[in-house]
Amino acid sequence: MLELGLKFALAYCLGSILGSLAIGRFHSGTDLREVGSRNPGATNALRTHGKLYALGVMIIDVGKGVLAVLVLPALAIPGVGLDPDIGRALVIYCVAFAAILGHVFPLWHGFRGGKGGATAAGIVCCLAPLLAGPVIGLWVLVILLTGLVGLATVLTTIGAAALIGVTRLPEAPGLFVFACLVAVLITYTHRGNIRRMLNGTEAIVGRPLLRRK
Repeated sequence: MLELGLKFALAYCLGSILGSLAIGRFHSGTDLREVGSRNPGATNALRTHGKLYALGVMIIDVGKGVLAVLVLPALAIPGVGLDPDIGRALVIYCVAFAAILGHVFPLWHGFRGGKGGATAAGIVCCLAPLLAGPVIGLWVLVILLTGLVGLATVLTTIGAAALIGVTRLPEAPGLFVFACLVAVLITYTHRGNIRRMLNGTEAIVGRPLLRRK
């Protein structure tokens, strides 16, 4: 259990590195939590600072989740090693979820983080690469139809959990449970977006097909 606890903590700390704030330190001290929608994610970065800034944020936020999943489970921590009583799959899912938690509640930034969509998407596509196409396609489709990034993110995480349930059960119950937990967390982090959608005040991206006359 020591190995699992340490790797969970390491993944959480890695997830706590927010792409927007890391880049902001080299961009006139910009803090996305103080501008635009006040969300330190790629969407707010795009709206307030342009495509290159948003791309950098996206790369860091996706990359840290992928890094946690690919490196930490097999890493032999000095003095701890690999616990033979703990399955590697459990370690993978724990560090994956910890990385997302770190992004949402970052230790380094006063527990005021992002909504976890990019980090979660990178991890899910890494753990289930065959779902990458359908997941990304669903996200793009919802945005094209509605212009609502928050709605696209929530529906995509729920859709990913459903696809994993249909295609990977009963062989991979751990992956399905992980995907469901991610869907619940991402829906929770977007609760403000959901309220604004219901009120008709949520910001819209582009010219969505369903709103064109």
